[in-house]
Amino acid sequence: MELATTLTGQTVQNQVREVGINPNYWYAVGWAHQVKPEQIMSVVIWKMAIAVFRDVEGKLHAFEDACPHKGVALHKGQVQGCHLACPYHGWEFDEMGNCVNIPYLPKNQKLPHAKARTYPVQEKYGIVWLFPGDPSLTLTASIPEIAEFDSPEWLMVPLAAHFQAHFSICNENTMDVFHGFLHRGLQGWFDPVLSSLKETENSVCAEYLVSYKGRMAKFLGLSDRADATTTLPISIQYQYPNYSTSLQGVSSLYLMRLPVGEVESRSFALFFFKVNLPAWLLKRIKHWLAFILERFVLRKFLAQDIEMIESEQRTYLANPTRRYVEINPAIIALQRLLVKQYDRSQKSEVRSQ
Repeated sequence: MELATTLTGQTVQNQVREVGINPNYWYAVGWAHQVKPEQIMSVVIWKMAIAVFRDVEGKLHAFEDACPHKGVALHKGQVQGCHLACPYHGWEFDEMGNCVNIPYLPKNQKLPHAKARTYPVQEKYGIVWLFPGDPSLTLTASIPEIAEFDSPEWLMVPLAAHFQAHFSICNENTMDVFHGFLHRGLQGWFDPVLSSLKETENSVCAEYLVSYKGRMAKFLGLSDRADATTTLPISIQYQYPNYSTSLQGVSSLYLMRLPVGEVESRSFALFFFKVNLPAWLLKRIKHWLAFILERFVLRKFLAQDIEMIESEQRTYLANPTRRYVEINPAIIALQRLLVKQYDRSQKSEVRSQ
């Protein structure tokens, strides 16, 4: 559905700061290289603690981070072959979560019916993805397609972030191109214009016209001269629960949001740049260049965003009844979508009971 792009004042519905997630989607929870064979990683998806581990053969598994015996955190346990052993009593669970060994029981004694909850998990684009909802619905949701991944034409820069804020506040920051004012000291964008806005049951897509100027704009091929102003369209697509953005073949961003709790969120982002360098040279220096962009450019933008996001969260917590005014219809559409997705999951949960 096409929406109006007029910037008019609307009251923000504070309920969006309280909603949970729809768990029936794939969520990025960490970088795949962080989980080596026989290692365990602890993650949290909206208050659900999960232990992700890689067995001796390199296959990923995900268990609820609570032993069905005493509730002890399984991520503190040990990988034994293709099984996960609890750190407390050594109870072992197979890939289906079934208890298959208790070290202090005689071998001929029947094991108790104890089963750890398991979650669908997979690895793609160097990221670990978890499906925390109804396992029968895994095929109804898909992991974002990243066409630029592994393409020699693009320079990829991974970037993770941690926010002490509700995921709705983080999501609004990503959708909101009008906050380029915040980044003006970093040669950010300016004079944004919302040119198109579309909404579906699962997505919000906004297109803006933005202007660039400066050395960074020249380096990224946005303009031929650092003192020249270039205006380009940028598309921001929020496909619940993740983002993708595109700047006219110059750069792309895939941002995967991980809601942790009511005041904590994480993100795993893959930036792609078409750098104005010969292919042979880019191949030689891409790792060094990615490090420079991540450390000295992207991190600076991110630090400014985190400061604003966490400030917004603190103010909300101090007075949850305070009313706010928003003029960007893309933000209102995003808030509406987040509330609808949570309501849908709540209704689905009631029906399944």
